[in-house]
Amino acid sequence: MLTVALPKGELLKNSIRLLQSVGLDFSAFLDSGTRQLQILDTKGLAKALLVRAQDVPVYVEYGQAQLGVVGYDVLREKQPQVAHLVDLQFGHCRMSVAVKASSSYRSPLDLLPHGRVASKYMNCAREYFHSLDLPVEIVPLYGSVELGPITGMSEAIVDLVSTGRTLRENGLIEIATLYESTARLIAHPLSYRLNTGNLSDVIAKLREAVLVEI
Repeated sequence: MLTVALPKGELLKNSIRLLQSVGLDFSAFLDSGTRQLQILDTKGLAKALLVRAQDVPVYVEYGQAQLGVVGYDVLREKQPQVAHLVDLQFGHCRMSVAVKASSSYRSPLDLLPHGRVASKYMNCAREYFHSLDLPVEIVPLYGSVELGPITGMSEAIVDLVSTGRTLRENGLIEIATLYESTARLIAHPLSYRLNTGNLSDVIAKLREAVLVEI
């Protein structure tokens, strides 16, 4: 049976809508009263796992799910061994460098060498500043990273930005964009190559559904 790993949070609703368009209905996950983490679709053709976004590629890489939906930001940060299949064209956001609006920094190169940058995306942040040949200390934060510059613990942050409202309300501004991110369809590499459970048909239908939406 086909198993799909779906992300909790902002990508879930659009992920379920897309799968419904190809005949896989996991809308029970949207029921506010449900606490189930694994469900069958309404026709009993497939099942879905509801997991944290960061865990989607883990379930796919280790074969507990043949397909998954996850943000490109997670793929860039974790670099899992999965097949990258389709840009699903929803969940648009960007990975940005932000600083206090009241600071003098208007470019990452304005930051002082060996300054502190707070981020939950440590690998992406480290890779970016390395590409600038600017040595910085990456401070791991997994909650509200905006507090880094506000409290003076860091000069800047690297974080995912959608509307920018949270930054503005906390007196921060973006000074650089590392990359744009959208939701992606991924697959377990071996299952994809062997076409386990007629996987190629499902993927083809999802590609078509995305093209119709564009």
